Amino acid sequence: MGNIMFLCGLALIIGLERTFRFFFQRQKLKGTVAFFGGILVVLLGFPFTGMCIESYGFFIIFSGFFPVAVNFIRRIPVIGNLLNLPGISHVAAKLEGQSRYNV
Repeated sequence: MGNIMFLCGLALIIGLERTFRFFFQRQKLKGTVAFFGGILVVLLGFPFTGMCIESYGFFIIFSGFFPVAVNFIRRIPVIGNLLNLPGISHVAAKLEGQSRYNV
């Protein structure tokens, strides 16, 4: 239900045509198929499997936004400090798409 509401909200905010163009770009087609396939699997009665498939599709579709999101979160006072902790900073740097450990 939440994913359907997400799609409806996205269509209301950016419009139907731009939503369609966003999801059906050639480089995002694999993620789109997984996302919508996961919704179908959930509706068929396999919620855990469907949510795993949806999560994979969501990650593929929105992986281009992760560097921007991590960079934004780094600038938030308290949460930005948490992202600089030793174990978390390595994962955040991977999501951001840069390696801070190269010499």
